[in-house]
Amino acid sequence: MSTAKTSPDVPQERLFILREIFRGRALLLVGVMVLTLAATSATLVLPWTVGKLLVAIQEEDGYTRWTWIMVGVGLGAAAANAVATYLLSRTGHRLICDLRVRSMHHSLGLGLHAARAEGTGNLATRLTADAAAVKSIVDIGPIQLPMSLITLVGTLVIMGLLDWQLLLITLGAFLAALGVIAVVVVALRRKYTAIQNEVGSLTEHFVAMMESLTVIKAYRAERAVSDQLTARARQVAAFETEASAMEALMVPVINLGQQIALVAIVLGGGARMVDGELDLGTFVSFLLYLFQLAAPMVMAMSAVTTIQAGLVSRKRFEDLFALPSENPTADTAPGAAPKPVAGAPAVRFDQVDFAYGEEPVLRQVDLTVPATGLTAMVGLSGSGKSTVLGLVERFMDPDQGRIEVFGRAAAHWPLEALRGQLAYVDQASTLLRDTVRHNLTLGQDTPADDAALLRALRDVGLEEEITRLPDGLDTVLGGAHDLSGGQRQRLALARASLSKAPLVLLDEPSSHLDSINEVRLRRLIDGISRDRAVLVVAHRISTVRHADHVIVMDGGRVSAQGRHDDLMLTSPMYAELVQGQELGLSEEPAADLLTGADR
Repeated sequence: MSTAKTSPDVPQERLFILREIFRGRALLLVGVMVLTLAATSATLVLPWTVGKLLVAIQEEDGYTRWTWIMVGVGLGAAAANAVATYLLSRTGHRLICDLRVRSMHHSLGLGLHAARAEGTGNLATRLTADAAAVKSIVDIGPIQLPMSLITLVGTLVIMGLLDWQLLLITLGAFLAALGVIAVVVVALRRKYTAIQNEVGSLTEHFVAMMESLTVIKAYRAERAVSDQLTARARQVAAFETEASAMEALMVPVINLGQQIALVAIVLGGGARMVDGELDLGTFVSFLLYLFQLAAPMVMAMSAVTTIQAGLVSRKRFEDLFALPSENPTADTAPGAAPKPVAGAPAVRFDQVDFAYGEEPVLRQVDLTVPATGLTAMVGLSGSGKSTVLGLVERFMDPDQGRIEVFGRAAAHWPLEALRGQLAYVDQASTLLRDTVRHNLTLGQDTPADDAALLRALRDVGLEEEITRLPDGLDTVLGGAHDLSGGQRQRLALARASLSKAPLVLLDEPSSHLDSINEVRLRRLIDGISRDRAVLVVAHRISTVRHADHVIVMDGGRVSAQGRHDDLMLTSPMYAELVQGQELGLSEEPAADLLTGADR
């Protein structure tokens, strides 16, 4: 049976931001629209009231009434705009929260290959810079941009009603400015895309360097690493400067168009006033509308540039959501949890091939891990031992062949159910930046009580160290209260021992242990393997000697299987490994397999 490992062609889901914020909020949408129209209408009426006030002052008739009308219109516009902005901002924060939650959920559900290809920094940038850019669409799109456009169109219409000849002069002056702005907007879209990609890359490299800070300091490489990050930061700054230079053109170009129009209107309108074709109130109102014309144009152009950045970030969210999550096939009926087949081995590989791209790692692998007892896997570095563990966990799928876990094809187990059968200690003994308690009970539906946790820590010789921490089991690991490599390894082993999984996978679990703690480890493994299966990638002879079953890997193939004493007689390679102490060569962690480190 062949199981393809290619990702399915997932259609990209569009993220319609405005539809998302108003989904199920029809009343809110109506309220925002009413307030926006009210604010825009008041803005359009204001210059007209000023003209009426001037006429009333000139004629000394009822100017107090027009004064109060003008003040009321101004205050009404401000109040309506403030309330609409607040309602949208509140809803926008909820949308961004949902977007962040969805991004984190989807990122955690990605396969290891997809997650590592995307990069931790790039994924983190979705929650920070990209989320902020999308929020700008919410802040600007439903209010600022429509208000600007309505105000702009309304102003032009009113100016045409006041005097169509002066309107033609105005449009002629602004036409060239609008052409320049259109070119700038198109260029900005490309520039914002480059900026967001560079910011993601900078974040990715910074996170990677901080995770490697111990080694960087040990080799006095702070300056070299800082220089590399500085070069990337300067590249981001260069792109941002270029975008700012483009944005800086907009307001001066619009103002230039306004100034040209003002000169032409003063000359043309003044001449018509002298001839009696234009009254003072109409002329002043037209000038006020001209001054008002620049504001919505600047606001609209600013909104367009901001939305350009937001649309780029929206596309980055769409790209993330288009990445396929782990979604294995299952031949079980919905709600029916599969169970191990009675009497079946814990793991069986049948003619399994696997390659990283074009580079083969496993070739025609046949192996069996009994349902109980300790199985040790040995071999030189790069022989494919950690890859075997990764395939059992389904961090990746084989190119050819069949893998069975407790009698069922691994591909036919629902992924959650499959991993529920497994406890795993990776080579790096990875711990979460969380409490000791949470690390020990990770993934357990019903966490063990304190007595059980302390007993598990005692079994690995870690009880005293943990109880001496400031908050004991509730001490957060990392930062001021981190553990040594050996302590982390023992804590990871204690976590595996607390699991009820019938198959325990250990990738070189004794690599950081001293002789005393290695003895504790052997006792722990012996206890687990009495009624469960343990598959351990071993590099110490002490682990191999008392194993119930040994698998010898060589160049991606299984060269021999059997008990230690028998293999010493029948497998020259195994005998050479044991006698030459070459089991001490280590491999990369299974969690890093998809980077192609373990060949």
